[in-house]
Amino acid sequence: MRPFVAAVTAVAGIGGLAAAGFGLVRTPDDSAAPRGATLARRLRQLRGATPAARRSRRRLAAAGAFGLLVWLVTGWLLAVLLIPAAVWGLPVLLQTSSAKADIARLEAMSDWAQNLATVLGVGVGIEQAVAGSLLTAPEKIRPEIARLAARLQARWDTEAALRAFADDLDDATGDLLAAALILGARRRGDQLSSVLDGLATAVRDDVRVRRTVDAEQARGRTTARLVTAISAGGLGLMLLTPYADPYRAGSGQLLLIGLLTGYIGCLVWMRRITATPRQPRILVADGVP
Repeated sequence: MRPFVAAVTAVAGIGGLAAAGFGLVRTPDDSAAPRGATLARRLRQLRGATPAARRSRRRLAAAGAFGLLVWLVTGWLLAVLLIPAAVWGLPVLLQTSSAKADIARLEAMSDWAQNLATVLGVGVGIEQAVAGSLLTAPEKIRPEIARLAARLQARWDTEAALRAFADDLDDATGDLLAAALILGARRRGDQLSSVLDGLATAVRDDVRVRRTVDAEQARGRTTARLVTAISAGGLGLMLLTPYADPYRAGSGQLLLIGLLTGYIGCLVWMRRITATPRQPRILVADGVP
């Protein structure tokens, strides 16, 4: 019965700490709202505001329950903390890179710039070219282009609309594209088509390089996922054998925590070195192209 009593005590202690933490968080108090409505709102916040948050918290709760079960069966107290931490942290550390989505957006910007260069080459104005490009706009940036076209149709100043378009894209390459259009809107010359064509070519070259780099980095991420899965399986099996007896004592569990912390540190380091650094933007709120 002692493990069961210890488990119940641990659950009660963790629940008490969580309740205390939620109680210390300051939330706006609506005196006009019924007390039941306030309690229901807090319960919804505890469950999660979005379906993804609710699924994540259900997984954490299930992992915590499984950790308690492992503790009761094997006597490993660390399972109460390690299993929920693994369920929460490993998907973040081992998830695939967002580089593919970034590359797809860059390719969409290149295609749109090429399309605009073709239309502007026949003497169409920027405002008309943007409105006409909406029908064939790439899917990845179509919402941003739609907002730009709507602003221009609402008689926004062209430069202000293009700056808002750059903020919507929130990307260094998008700033280059918006800056070229802003300069073209200021000067109203016939060189904008060639500038956009050159920009589209440069972006395509950048996309080609990024695809190569991402393919090389994907190998390292795949290797890390395989090694982590094999290591986790081997560690789980080892803990069920007499070879893990030296780690059952307090000092042994501290040593095990240190080893696992070092491994997680290696995963964090690998994710950082394989992440593509974000390029600084050139069009900011008070910037000048």
